[in-house]
Amino acid sequence: MVEREANVRRRTVRILVVLLALLSIVTTASAETVLRSRLNSDIASTDPGMKRDENTDAVLLHVVEGLVASREDGTVAPMLASGWTVTPDGLTYRFTLRQGVRFHNGAPLTPADVVWSLQRYLAPDSHWRCKSEFGPHGIARVLAVQAAGADGVTVTLDRPAPMFLRILARSDCGGTGILHPSSVDAGGHWIAPVGTGPFRFSQWRRNQFIDLLRFPGYRSLPGARDGNGGGKHALVDRLHFEVIPDGSSATAALLRDSLDILDNLAPNELGGLMGRTDIRFSIAPTMDLYALLFQTRDPVLSDPRIRQAIALSLDVRALTRVATHGTATPNSSFIPAASPYFSAAVQPVIRQDLARARALVRESGYRGAPVELLTNRRYPQAFDSAIIIQAMAREIGLRMEIVTLDWATQLARYAHGDYQAMVFLYSSRLDPALILDSLLGDKKADPRRVWDDPEAISLLEQSMSVDDREARQHIFDALDRQFREDVPAVVLFNTSRIAAMRARVSGYQGWAGGLQRLWDVDPGRRIDP
Repeated sequence: MVEREANVRRRTVRILVVLLALLSIVTTASAETVLRSRLNSDIASTDPGMKRDENTDAVLLHVVEGLVASREDGTVAPMLASGWTVTPDGLTYRFTLRQGVRFHNGAPLTPADVVWSLQRYLAPDSHWRCKSEFGPHGIARVLAVQAAGADGVTVTLDRPAPMFLRILARSDCGGTGILHPSSVDAGGHWIAPVGTGPFRFSQWRRNQFIDLLRFPGYRSLPGARDGNGGGKHALVDRLHFEVIPDGSSATAALLRDSLDILDNLAPNELGGLMGRTDIRFSIAPTMDLYALLFQTRDPVLSDPRIRQAIALSLDVRALTRVATHGTATPNSSFIPAASPYFSAAVQPVIRQDLARARALVRESGYRGAPVELLTNRRYPQAFDSAIIIQAMAREIGLRMEIVTLDWATQLARYAHGDYQAMVFLYSSRLDPALILDSLLGDKKADPRRVWDDPEAISLLEQSMSVDDREARQHIFDALDRQFREDVPAVVLFNTSRIAAMRARVSGYQGWAGGLQRLWDVDPGRRIDP
């Protein structure tokens, strides 16, 4: 009897142990923290700065880091480099690497990894977004990338290039993220990014979601986050980027609590969210540009009087208010209103002058030929702007016919210079020279360029060859004056980056660079896996 009772007690204890173990597993699993955010389209690849778009940049900058990074104000900050020196002739940069940094596979960051990464970006068969900046027609050619002792790397250029560090830090260059060689296979074919960022790559289910996991071995810089630099802290176990192209579906997901953050909200999607106590917003001015582009080699638009007339037909402030539901800043300069270079000289917005516009149309001899105006519905501000531009141009006797394309087709037409006029978006660039570099250049060499003026090209080159703040401001002011006279395009407005989020979310903050940053963000709840 006693032995039977002892056996029962032992079985009971074993059962309790098993139950406690199961409870521990369930508790641990349910303790996972997940931050769920929306992408309006799938990423293009997992290879930073190669096959890319804005969403690709945003996701991968959580995974990889470069030697330097962009601050909130567009200046350059240390990241994987603790510092750097430049030789007196401006040709050689020596970067000192931070100590204690490890890749997601546990390997320490070494000069050899930096050399391998930079050489891969610059390889002849590379598709790196910024490789042309270091080619024959770029800011400088890279002559050598070499290890310098146990903690240093040197990069030697063929001529001084004050823009060198700004190029390395660019988001659309993938931040020139330093990768471990295990990111590729033995044949050099891409596998997945093995970086040093606060999150490591986990899973990509195409057109559905991307998951990133917290990297326990991450070594944050001190201080607060600052642009893509500063301190970075992974406050969740997993980042979940949900691909939801349709705005209404994304809004519904946020309202039913299937998303924590709805980033890059279109202004016309605000209506269903305003006034709710369970939703709050982050609205940050960006350095993007919405502009009306002209093909200056078109038979009609090659006449500067027609381009000037269209510009004078526009009530830019009213257009901005209507097309963006009052969320954007009207601006007629290629220098964004949020830029430190937005001086008093470039601030005036074009004033509508219908009488002068009609006179210019008459002087040009315009005979009523329709001007095809391309736009898209992916960005509602672009479509609405086109409708308003068409109506305002009609007031001066100029016919515009709107053609609505899918975004990919419009991009292809833009890349080949195959248009008369189009409403187009340039994503944020944190330095005016980088913005101008997207607008200005030789159309024969690159049909994407809308402004092909030798004097302006020379001034742009000067802005890239000096580092003095005041001297650069004078150059940009002069370029702005010439841009307004030549009218290769009409800048319309700079948008705000709008993010809606559940009220419990803390730490999310937009910035002028535009891309969402999910480090230092707490969802305020735990998610059962």
